[in-house]
Amino acid sequence: MERIVKHTHSFLIPAFGHSPFLEECLRSLVNQTVRTNLIISTSTPFDGLYALAEKFGAHCYVHSPNLGIAHDWNMGLSRVDTDWVTVAHQDDIYLPTFTEKVLSVVENKPDVELVFTDYAELFSGGVRTGTVLLIIKKILLELAFCGRNEIKTRFSKINCLRFGCPIPCPSVTFRGGNRDLFNTKFRVNMDWAAWLEKAGRPGSFVWIKEMLMQHRIHRASETSEGIAQGYRAAEDLELLSMIWPEPIARLIARTYSVAYSSNKE
Repeated sequence: MERIVKHTHSFLIPAFGHSPFLEECLRSLVNQTVRTNLIISTSTPFDGLYALAEKFGAHCYVHSPNLGIAHDWNMGLSRVDTDWVTVAHQDDIYLPTFTEKVLSVVENKPDVELVFTDYAELFSGGVRTGTVLLIIKKILLELAFCGRNEIKTRFSKINCLRFGCPIPCPSVTFRGGNRDLFNTKFRVNMDWAAWLEKAGRPGSFVWIKEMLMQHRIHRASETSEGIAQGYRAAEDLELLSMIWPEPIARLIARTYSVAYSSNKE
């Protein structure tokens, strides 16, 4: 029996090109244990997209021109009218209780602004949970949360993001109405920049310490391309320089970049 919840929720699925994993992602979203809305937004539609959206009961919006990921995400957010929204990456898989457990948090914590979960990496050989990158992110989160699952002060929230972005973007759920949340100057770190902005506002961050989604690692992803072409490191340094003096920012950026070797199939 479907559990009745007080808050409404949407998955925003920004679709770029014709991902071979999009249908699997959509299937995982319709199999959630509580009702949610599916919104596909794209500037690069493909033949069969509308049929796929209809198959899974998703609303599909096409916009133009293609001005990058952050712009695509913002255009999609402009179509969301629910209390909460998760930007679901088209290659990823969400476990059935993801929405239920996230909404359970927001129903019981009225001051929450952002909720995120743990995740596993999905690649061609299966699922993995103990990569260098995942371990580093877990350490950074534990240092910021100090054994808690909720942080409220600006200091604590900034600390969570001071040494990099350990908050996994596709696992994040935030309040609706953030139509220009993502800074279009960034190609891969628009999420880190957005969470830093939210950290300076009232409202708590909540960490659900359970693996409720699987993030796919593959060569065609924007993250993999950004690492390979070097602009990921440049964006890391730019954001770290907003928090630290430049020499320290450069040192942290070099150290953090070591973990990129795990972003491979």
